[in-house]
Amino acid sequence: MSIPKTHPFPFDPTYGMTLDTLRAIAPPEAPPGFDAFWRKRYERAIATDPRPRVQRSALTHPAWRILDITYVSTGDVAIGGWLLLPRGGTVRRGVIVGHGYGGREAPDFDQPVEETALLFPCFRGMSQSRHPSIPPDAPGHVLHGIDRPDDYVIGGCVEDLWLGVSTLLALYPWLDGHIGYVGASFGGGIGALGIPFDPRIARGHLVVPTFGDRASWLTLPTVGSADSAQAYAKTHEGVLDHLRLFDAATAAIRITVPMLVAPALFDPAVAPPCQFAVANAVPTSRDNEIFVLDAGHFDYPGMLEQNYALREKLRRFLQAL
Repeated sequence: MSIPKTHPFPFDPTYGMTLDTLRAIAPPEAPPGFDAFWRKRYERAIATDPRPRVQRSALTHPAWRILDITYVSTGDVAIGGWLLLPRGGTVRRGVIVGHGYGGREAPDFDQPVEETALLFPCFRGMSQSRHPSIPPDAPGHVLHGIDRPDDYVIGGCVEDLWLGVSTLLALYPWLDGHIGYVGASFGGGIGALGIPFDPRIARGHLVVPTFGDRASWLTLPTVGSADSAQAYAKTHEGVLDHLRLFDAATAAIRITVPMLVAPALFDPAVAPPCQFAVANAVPTSRDNEIFVLDAGHFDYPGMLEQNYALREKLRRFLQAL
């Protein structure tokens, strides 16, 4: 292990926990109506026609044909992003790639896949999906609608993921049963919330996922998006009650497809106890794996080697789609 020994933060990004104590964290119980809340949202989402539109992008890459893409999500919200298609070979699988809370200004071309359509959506309010009523920055975005569960922006982002699946199937119907999701940090939390309720997603990869164990998420010091939510909760009652409906660990218990989850032991932006609440919630099976990183959202010795090892696992994991 190469957990960072020095750092600039006024708190301990390990929160005093070891791998053993992290692996012992249990996910929180679901609040009343949790499953009904998400099933209703899913039924509304898949009834929405995404109406995808593509055009040649100004971006170029030797291995990928790059298309700018837009599709319609719930609430008639326009989602923008990129679609990458292999220059050679056929499209045998589809993978949706989420992003962190910094948004995404371009697709990530370094994906360990072949014969794959890669969809890089920008979730509502951010980057290519800016919206006049949604703050584009993480501290403001994470608070948008937080007191109104039906309107909370995080729920809308999960629906954006589901409409991304609908978009891939509208463009390539033969990908039915062969669509996966990859997401880190913010994108990891969105994936943990969305995968359990969408049977069209066949497997998922989550890296340092956020939004797990919301009670801890609202109390543990952080430099991530939870910081603004913690400040807000001090003057607004009932925030935790609302957020329990958006607990990624509670949702992850319900995942039934193969998963590769990579939580970190040290992370100043997404508290490791919250990450492991998600990782531990994924049911144990021979198809699921937890790959422990020494740190997240922070450079550390051995990071390149760990990232390479995880990338190779992801390569094999996605080949099974």
